Formats: sequence, C-alpha cells, structure tokens
Amino acid sequence: MINKIIAIQGNHPATLNQKTDTSIFLAKEAQERKYKIFYYDPKDLSVIDYKVIASGFFIKFNNTKKKFFKIFKRQNLELTKCKFILIRQDPPFDMEYISSTYILDSIQTKVKIINNPTSIRNVSEKFYSIKYKKFMPSTLFSQNIIQIKKFFKKHKKIILKPVNSFSGNDIYLLSKFNIKLIKKIIKKHNFIMCQKFLSKVDKGDKRVFIINGKVCGVISRVPKKGSFLSNLSKGAKPINTSLTSLEKKVSNLIAKDLKKDNIFFAGIDFIDQKLNGDINVTSPTGLKTFYDLSKVNLAKTFWKELKA
Repeated sequence: MINKIIAIQGNHPATLNQKTDTSIFLAKEAQERKYKIFYYDPKDLSVIDYKVIASGFFIKFNNTKKKFFKIFKRQNLELTKCKFILIRQDPPFDMEYISSTYILDSIQTKVKIINNPTSIRNVSEKFYSIKYKKFMPSTLFSQNIIQIKKFFKKHKKIILKPVNSFSGNDIYLLSKFNIKLIKKIIKKHNFIMCQKFLSKVDKGDKRVFIINGKVCGVISRVPKKGSFLSNLSKGAKPINTSLTSLEKKVSNLIAKDLKKDNIFFAGIDFIDQKLNGDINVTSPTGLKTFYDLSKVNLAKTFWKELKA
C-alpha cells in the first residue's frame, strides 16, 4: 500500500496568510483525500547514510480563524516514504534554494516532486521568457550600466526587476536615470531585468494558472492607488477576468513548453496583452484567490492531474 504522506517544503505555517496561501489551500484538499501532511523547512534537509531526511512535523490544517493549524508530531522523516513532495518555499533563488534542489534530485525517481527540482533550476523565472520576446514589452537583461543607460534613454520610463527575487520586492519604476539606485540593485542582485513601462498596469495585470500543461484559470490584480505593483502582497485587489485570444494563444504555447520541460504547476502574467516575463515556477500562488472569486477549486484539479 502506498504511504499516504505529502511533504511540503516551505516557510513555517505560522508565517503564512491562511486567507490567501496556496500551500495551505493545496494541503487542505490533500487532507480531504486522506493524506497526512508533513511540513519542513529547506534548512532542515539532510543526507544521512545516503538517505534524504527532513526534520519537521506532521500538521493538520483547519478552518478556524485564530489557530488554523495543529502540529501533531515532530520527527525526522525519510522523504522517500512520501507519495509527493511539494517545493513551496519563497525565493530568493539563492544557493540554499539551489542546494535543496540538488538534495531532492537524488530521490526524484522514488517520489514525485512538484515542481521537479532539476526543472526548477533549469527554468529561470525571468530568463526563461527570452524565447517569448515577441510577446513581451521591450526587455533588457544586464548588469552593465552603459547598456542600462542606453535602454533608459530609448524608453524614458522603465521597470527594474531583480532576476531572482519574488512578490514585487526590490522592483523600481525609473522615470529619471538614477545611477546610484541601479548600482545598489546590481550590487545586491547582480543581473537585473529592465523593461519598458506599460502604463496600463494601473488597470491590472492578469495571472494565468497552468497545471500539467493546461491553462486552468486567470485572475486580474489591480494595483492600489498610486502603485504600479500588481502583487497581492503589495496591496493589489483581485478581480475576475478572462483571457483575450492573443493571451490564450501565448498561454497555451508556454503551457505546452513548460510541460515538456517537466514543470507541473506555474503562473504567468500579462499586462495590456503583453507577457511581462515572470514565469512563476518556484512557488506559484493565487489558487485560493481564484477560488474565492470564481468558486472553481483548482486544488482539486492539481491533485486530480497528479492522480492523488
């Protein structure tokens, strides 16, 4: 009999927002399917006598507002005893993140890991979008000040994004060339993504959910007044929306490529019908928000596609 354990590699549940968090939403659906949930932090991974061991705890999520989870048993668990492992910790995509994928690589033939650790390393959330440049606003990847200045002179108003950050952190709108700021970002993040500013972002972006090579749903996220950031964590408001024929075409193309590259769950974003270059594969979010807006439960789709 297959062991009905699902391990979640993620940030401690106490740090999560139970109203919006996708990891909790997926875990609750797994519980409905009679799976036990084992939770651990990536720093608590070890390889002991060639076995991958995680120091963590069994946990049950519930729907109470104050104490939405209960920790049952702390222990070391050999991860090959699990049916599935979900990689759900927040980036940054740093050496700790990469090291954890190398450790999990060693057991991926014995347990299904979502998203595949090798694929997460190969599918850079920003650089992967280079192949779709004809669907994107004008974009530069560089840490060369001269090239960034030329790009700014051409477009007058640009967005600066670190290539390995998340949740709208360290993203800047440049309407005046600021060499001090650019040097500061490069020093902290090395390569940055520079993009022509799309003014219609104030009407909202679109987050598209991709599961197992299929386009499964979409929401729009409208930045709060005075902001250009459409991340929900930065105060954006989610609303129902639909995809245009062009957005459907691009989404289906990317979904097909991601499946071929062994990425099971991803989120991609559009602004004004242009792909903004974020191919979210490390810890895609938004499923609970999509459910709240549409009453369509993509956690069911997720586990059904995994045959859980």
